[in-house]
Amino acid sequence: MIRKQSIPWAMAAARMLLGPVLVVGERCGWSGFSLASIVVTALLSDIFDGVLARRWRCDTAAVRLFDSMADTVFYLCAAAALWIAQPRVWQNNAILLGTLLSLEALRFGVDFVRFGKPASYHSWLAKSWGMVMALAIIATFGSSHASRLLPLALWLGIATDLEGLAMSLILPIWRRDVKTLAAAWRIRRELPQMAIPLRAPPRLAP
Repeated sequence: MIRKQSIPWAMAAARMLLGPVLVVGERCGWSGFSLASIVVTALLSDIFDGVLARRWRCDTAAVRLFDSMADTVFYLCAAAALWIAQPRVWQNNAILLGTLLSLEALRFGVDFVRFGKPASYHSWLAKSWGMVMALAIIATFGSSHASRLLPLALWLGIATDLEGLAMSLILPIWRRDVKTLAAAWRIRRELPQMAIPLRAPPRLAP
């Protein structure tokens, strides 16, 4: 019997596997509707695995980190599938795409140096980026034309990476689900106070 706490893990893993399926489907000439349906499925998985994890109280740091990794793999594969289907889409947005990919690489490097693993902030800006990017890819596959949302999605991605870099530089330790820069700064200011109760009380002189 499958434990319900394992379902968010399974949903994220399925989303990760859908990325290569999307690339293979494009190579095999699947219809735009079929490819768009895969992206819709991945988007719904991304929304509801977090909802279920919170409801079932299994929303651990490991789950959130794996969720972020699944998103990264899926959307890299989606970008590759779009390149195969419509290379002009990325050629027309080469500067934005290059900037985004460079910032993504920089973020991973900074996160590993500071924390030893990728960040998993799931900020409001990152959530907006994921939604707009998914809608842009769905529209592009479905219509066989570049969606007007695509440049907006790339700009949002750049803004999200800059926010993530700032959070990683602000936070002295790894934290998940940091929704805003203000929240990151508040955590940084609270950390010394949080550490005070852990110290042994001073010994009184006899």
